[in-house]
Amino acid sequence: MPEAAARVLKESTSGETASRSKASAKSELPLSHVAIIMDGNRRWATKRHLPRAIGHKHGVKSLKALVKHVGALSLPYLTVYAFSSENWQRSEEEVGYLMRLFTDVLSEEFQELADNQVKLRFIGDLAAMPEKLRASMAEAVEKTKDNSGLNLQVAINYGSRLEITQAVRKIAQAVRDGKLDANTVDDQTINQYLYTSGIPDPELLIRTGGEMRLSNYLLWQSAYTEIYVIEKLWPDFTPADFDEAVSEFTRRERRYGS
Repeated sequence: MPEAAARVLKESTSGETASRSKASAKSELPLSHVAIIMDGNRRWATKRHLPRAIGHKHGVKSLKALVKHVGALSLPYLTVYAFSSENWQRSEEEVGYLMRLFTDVLSEEFQELADNQVKLRFIGDLAAMPEKLRASMAEAVEKTKDNSGLNLQVAINYGSRLEITQAVRKIAQAVRDGKLDANTVDDQTINQYLYTSGIPDPELLIRTGGEMRLSNYLLWQSAYTEIYVIEKLWPDFTPADFDEAVSEFTRRERRYGS
């Protein structure tokens, strides 16, 4: 067989093997929901003597690569912590920049997300967000509601204590209105009143940047979630790091208190 033909055959065979391996990986992903605390954008920029805005821009690139990767793996749900209810305490300049960045990214990346069948959902106290951004978020949710790929939840102006407090108030109101019997309230009832209603609890929570805390993120939903902390700052996080986190998850024994 001529050398060139042999090389093509070898490459074709290798490609088929890789495709089979990828398909197998897609069908055997051991979890359905991963949550991420994307920490370290500002530290990443500071280490490089760059403006914080550059760190946030590079963080967007990491998120885009990850969304594409987990979509290819057929992960059903991904929830990312984009802006906490405590982040309003940052400088007016930085908060203003982040609001503009969110709006720009949603405009620039929306079509690719839609083409990839990503279904967008925003969780948090959205009423406090700038009007233009709220309108963009509502439009994105409406236009992707029938998509069949990755369910991407973006936590924005999110705080778990606020989420639980609002849920309790709504439940109390439902009881007062006679729509709900207080004696029947259980954990499933509470789930229905959370921002994440209809979404399964995450099996794995990844935090970048090395900090060992939940930062008021998905406190109720993470009761039995495995937590994986990586020292890498978010702009340096790669799909390979995600794969390693999932690999670590498979090595853990989940006993749920038994």
